Parts: sequence; C-alpha cells; structure tokens
Amino acid sequence: MGGSFCEIVTTDYGEGTILLGHDGPFHIGIADGKPILRGMGLYHGKVGAGVSVEAKVRKGDITCLGLTQTKDGRLKWIISEGTATDGTIMHIGNTQTHVRFGVAPDAYMERWFAEAPTHHFAMSVGHNASLFVKVADLMGVEYIVL
Repeated sequence: MGGSFCEIVTTDYGEGTILLGHDGPFHIGIADGKPILRGMGLYHGKVGAGVSVEAKVRKGDITCLGLTQTKDGRLKWIISEGTATDGTIMHIGNTQTHVRFGVAPDAYMERWFAEAPTHHFAMSVGHNASLFVKVADLMGVEYIVL
C-alpha cells in the first residue's frame, strides 16, 4: 500500500479538498511524479540546515487511519476513505496531498474531530477501510469508519 505520515495542513474551499501532509516519513513508491529534495534554511520556524522530501501522493483512492483512545483508555481506530486530487502544493519541503472525502471539508472535519483523533495519522493508497476493519476485528480494537 505504501504510506505517508500526515496531519491536516489546511483546507482549499475552492477545490473542496483538505490538504494532508507532513515533513515526516513518506513512501516514494506512492508519489505523484518524482519527489524533490528541498534544502531547508528554516525548519519549523527554527534556523537549521538539511533537506526535506517534497512530494504528493498520486491521484486516486486513499485511506486515512488515525489512532486514538476511548474514554476508558482502549485503542480506537478512525478510518476514512477519500480521493487524492491534483491540487497545487506549497513549495515548503513537505509531503502534501489534496484529498476530497465525499462531503464538504467542514463536514468531514466535524466528523473527524468528533472522534477525538491524535494530531498525526497515516495515509495509504487505495480504499483499504474493509481491510483495516478486518484487522481491527481480529485484534479486538474499536473502530469507526467515517
């Protein structure tokens, strides 16, 4: 499936997408085109040096998998399927992908945040909710599919 470490970056209301990405791990096998290594003089607001991978996930079906916990401390998965689009990304040395979830961005985020997600989550290529549900069932993990 490949994967990308993600967080919600911003919303593009004109395109009806949510920009998902991060400066963290990204599987280059799921990139749309060739990733760019971008030199960084400023990193998370701090002066620094080094390079970061700038890329986006190829267009098509994706699945997000977030982890949280229930009020009694048990693990819970938040699963949602969407579509990676060809939206323009910022040239800031991060992975970024415009994703459409089938409902307006605000409606999606209302549902997402109602589940008390952690800040970071994973994105995989393909519609994998049914696979994640099977694994959660086998592991006895609570889940919700948005």
